[in-house]
Amino acid sequence: MRICVIGAPIDLGADRRGVDIGPRAIRYAGLHEQLQRLGHTVHDMGNLAVPQADDQLVGKSRLKYLEPIIHASEELSQMVTKALEAQEFPLILGGDHSVALGSIGGIARTHPQLGVIWIDAHADFNVEETTPSGNVHGMILAALAGLGDERLTHIGGWAPKIDKDKIVIVGARDLDPGEQELLRTHHIHVFTMSHIDRDGLSTIMQRALEIAGAGNSPIHLSLDMDSLDPHEAPGVGTPVRGGLSYREAHFAMEMVYESQHMVSMDVVEVNSILDRENATALLAVELILSALGKKIL
Repeated sequence: MRICVIGAPIDLGADRRGVDIGPRAIRYAGLHEQLQRLGHTVHDMGNLAVPQADDQLVGKSRLKYLEPIIHASEELSQMVTKALEAQEFPLILGGDHSVALGSIGGIARTHPQLGVIWIDAHADFNVEETTPSGNVHGMILAALAGLGDERLTHIGGWAPKIDKDKIVIVGARDLDPGEQELLRTHHIHVFTMSHIDRDGLSTIMQRALEIAGAGNSPIHLSLDMDSLDPHEAPGVGTPVRGGLSYREAHFAMEMVYESQHMVSMDVVEVNSILDRENATALLAVELILSALGKKIL
């Protein structure tokens, strides 16, 4: 496979700085070399140019840094679409989870029946009225589903980007009250860590793949590194105890690969300032490899 690597060092969607170094840290952890060992060809487009938070106006307190996030997302969306047109597999390296607005927006332009598996401790399903922080990275999945501020939902000129019935959240364990209500109202498929504890990851991931890939639909995998337990991934901006284990995360990636439905992937929230000896970036590379075909035997 020809893999197009796109760095999206966006840290405007969150309060804590540091995720803008994430793409560089993941590359430094040996991403290209490891992908090539698997037999893939790597085309690295470098990093999207993203302004620093210190140089930007915060804007509305409940939609922080909205304008520069929209601008960066529009550009990222176009880069992703071009990669797909060149028959490449887009692998987007974040950055905070607002990266997914551009990555999924660009993919949905080519694959209108796209399903999304969102592996994350958080649902990122807030809107301006429900957000407790005003951080846009907590609104991205709702925006992709057509909910929230029109400037977010209509990036690229249309909304929604994805069908609510084909959204699956896996590993959630920290949801805001207003967000919970939105998820229930719109019947979003959410598999929490409690579901995984009760039914096992294999069963949950099989359900997720069936939902997102219904009707033989292509799937985008959005992996937030805070989906893992902080003991495994210490370098994230919003750690939540009780997450996926090392082997659970790898097994989830292996199942996605075996489905043969994945057409794109983003990996987000590697915060090098909070990391220990680049451990989270190294783990991100390992998980990318599992998602792209690496097996134990």
